[in-house]
Amino acid sequence: MTEPAARRTPSIRARATFGAVVVFVLALVLGSLVFVGILRSTLVDGVVSTAEQSLDTLSARVELAGAPAVADVDDVLVQVLDDAGTVLASGDDTGSAPLPTADRAEVKRDGEHWLVVSDEVELPGDREGTIIVGAPLDDTDEATSTVSWLLVAGVPLVAAVMGVVTWFVVGRALRPVDRMRREVDEIQSSRLGSRVQEPGSRDEIGRLATTMNRMLGRLERAQTRQQRFVSDASHELRSPLATMRQHAELARAHPEAIELAELSDVVIAEGDRLQQLVDSLLLLTRLDERGAERGDDVDLDDLVLEAASRVRAAGTVEVDTSGVGPARVRGDRALLGRAVRNLADNAARHARARVTLTVVTRGDRVEFSVDDDGVGISPADRESVFERFVRLDEGRARDAGGSGLGLAIVAAAVAAHGGTVEVATAPTGGARFTVHLPADS
Repeated sequence: MTEPAARRTPSIRARATFGAVVVFVLALVLGSLVFVGILRSTLVDGVVSTAEQSLDTLSARVELAGAPAVADVDDVLVQVLDDAGTVLASGDDTGSAPLPTADRAEVKRDGEHWLVVSDEVELPGDREGTIIVGAPLDDTDEATSTVSWLLVAGVPLVAAVMGVVTWFVVGRALRPVDRMRREVDEIQSSRLGSRVQEPGSRDEIGRLATTMNRMLGRLERAQTRQQRFVSDASHELRSPLATMRQHAELARAHPEAIELAELSDVVIAEGDRLQQLVDSLLLLTRLDERGAERGDDVDLDDLVLEAASRVRAAGTVEVDTSGVGPARVRGDRALLGRAVRNLADNAARHARARVTLTVVTRGDRVEFSVDDDGVGISPADRESVFERFVRLDEGRARDAGGSGLGLAIVAAAVAAHGGTVEVATAPTGGARFTVHLPADS
């Protein structure tokens, strides 16, 4: 079954432009409706004011001369009704059909649009009546219609201009991003030293370019470390294999030159060395990928005392554990034990006569130190000593069976437990390795 094709998503530029135009059009339409409504209301209020002025003038005339006084009025609608609603008199342009008495009512007469107002009026003979006056709304309708059509025509035009401006501005803002995309797309695994061009601004685009260059720098360093690691690992794995092959070829070509027991010892020793190297590489790979299991309570002092017993059993150096106090951490017991053994074995390998192990709890931190009385480590080498396959004394490390991974495992294991490890000069003149780990609360 073939996978469905990915749906094509519009570009950020298109989405930003579309969103800006939609919001702008909605705002313009709403604003136009409000504006037209306010304009018409204002114009109608003006018509009402004019009609009310005419109403006051004509009311005074009717009260003096009676209903027939409005018969010669033109240009406005005017009627006088008695209290029964009968038309007593009408203006020249009004006609005989009665006008509505509701205030601000709108009527059509002879194709024209009128707004009427009314009021009570006193007729001769102490009678009560109603006078109705209408003012034309045609000018108001025409003005409102003209403005409405201008807005109908103007809103799309302004929206189009808004869209073009937004398209240009967003495109200009995203141009460095597109350039960075092309530059990164052209970077191959063999050219991780390349960097994207930084625009020099302090905005989001500038920060993105800076972050991307930092990422490329990390990838380049990781690739360099990986290549060096693969090269060193290949060399280390080749060494015991070459030794076993040489002895095997010698035994086959000259059986009398080497005894079977000697050949077996060489194969077993080199096989153990090869297995330790592979196990160390697998452990480092696991730490790089998953870190450490941190679910157990571990008595670090017990691990240190166990490592001290192993070193004492070898009988090569004196081991001082008088400074080992109780300390508990949380983590992977096997991994922490491996780190402690590696430090103890490293100190024993480089010590002249004495190794000192110390464990102290200081607040929420546990401090584990290993001192030897050897030649120590120069400040220039204290960072590189934790790198993989690094040997400061090549010949002695090989004779002692070191692979250059012991301290690298220590650094990785301690980091996986949220701790740190550092190197300094011991009071005895040798090296002091100090591990700081979070105490188990």
